[in-house]
Amino acid sequence: MEKQRSRARSSSSFSAVETSQLHVEGDTEFTGYEHLMGNSNIAEIFQDNEAVDEIVEGDEAVIILDKSPFYAESGGQVGDAGQLLAGSAVFDIVDTQKLNGDVFGHIGKLRSGRLRKNNPVVAEVNADKRQATALNHSATHLMHSALKSVLGSHVEQKGSLVTDQYLRFDFSHFSPISQIDIQRIADLVNDEIRANNDVLTDLMDIDDAKKAGAVALFGEKYGDEVRVVQIGEFSMELCGGTHVRRTGDIGLFVIRSESGVAAGVRRIEALTGKAALQYLAEHVSTLDHINELVKGNGTNTEAKVRSLLDKLRELEKENNRLNDKLASSSGDDIASSVIDVDGIPVIASVMEKASADSMRKTVDQLRNKLGSAVVVLGSAEGEKVSFVAGVTSDLTKRVHAGNLIRAVAEIAGGRGGGRPDMAQAGASNPEKLGEAIEAVKELVSAQILS
Repeated sequence: MEKQRSRARSSSSFSAVETSQLHVEGDTEFTGYEHLMGNSNIAEIFQDNEAVDEIVEGDEAVIILDKSPFYAESGGQVGDAGQLLAGSAVFDIVDTQKLNGDVFGHIGKLRSGRLRKNNPVVAEVNADKRQATALNHSATHLMHSALKSVLGSHVEQKGSLVTDQYLRFDFSHFSPISQIDIQRIADLVNDEIRANNDVLTDLMDIDDAKKAGAVALFGEKYGDEVRVVQIGEFSMELCGGTHVRRTGDIGLFVIRSESGVAAGVRRIEALTGKAALQYLAEHVSTLDHINELVKGNGTNTEAKVRSLLDKLRELEKENNRLNDKLASSSGDDIASSVIDVDGIPVIASVMEKASADSMRKTVDQLRNKLGSAVVVLGSAEGEKVSFVAGVTSDLTKRVHAGNLIRAVAEIAGGRGGGRPDMAQAGASNPEKLGEAIEAVKELVSAQILS
């Protein structure tokens, strides 16, 4: 660490080049592993990609310091936030980025006063955000090892995001992870947290680090000398990020989601510390509310919910049976409204508050009953309009159901289509439902193919 600091101090002079891209030569001495506050000097100030000598209250800018306790985004960990203070001047830093190489750009807005190039400032990192980020970063290392332990050695990191709010980890795996394995992964991480092991860092030769078993992380660039983060006997990775001092500082680890993001790549999002506790508290509150709704006591809640779902499925089946009867009854009534259009039996009717499924069943019944016919039904519920058209097989060469329903739906401000024998459509103007159904006779006549 002392060698690293010496090298940084020896190269802490800056000269602006290619300012449109904010490329700056030199290095920022990073002091943030040991300190969250320190004295610095402003080396450069940029506004709108141009170097300036001074900024005043209200100005947004990117400030470069000769040395900084602010961590610049790297390896998935977001940049620090905080303040630069100089007399009455307060510069609020919202993010810290590497401009190129090891030059740190402190991005923010001057809340008060004025700042000039070469001004001395006190750099103060937002300690709460830094600590919350560190919890998530150390947990990411633990989870990486847990994933390998539970799923297999084929697991490799494919990307990560470490913020003060949550952690996200992408990794190679061939299938969704079962709930049992997700719980096993979380249990392993929480076991290490409760063990309260030391989190040790060391600078090592890259070859020695690899021989020792250190895991290289996706997206990191490594020189001849690397920083190794070791957590007990459970994890050893090459990492330049900030971490807790002991695993117990993490407090709690909770996996909130697991999903696929690409072929052979899975993603886990997780929470630690206060955010994890809040997440669990919200779930407990939800469970308590469900207990109240189903009159459960926690131990029998799942059984009560399953019983309600079984009853709901039975009611849905009964509802479908009743709808079928209703459709049959409606079909008998509607069948009497058949008209002749150029020798083709046509039925066009409005069904009151009928679902598309009910209308499809009614169309099928009418086609079967009549043997040869064109049937168009419509229904409206609220602002939603549905149409269904059916054509018996002997007439599909003369009338195309998809083309017919499209023309009908357009009258009510909708669109649709389908096969020659069956089609459906939706529309948004229920006031035009009657007009659309009335137009079926003319539309059929216009589409009859001789």
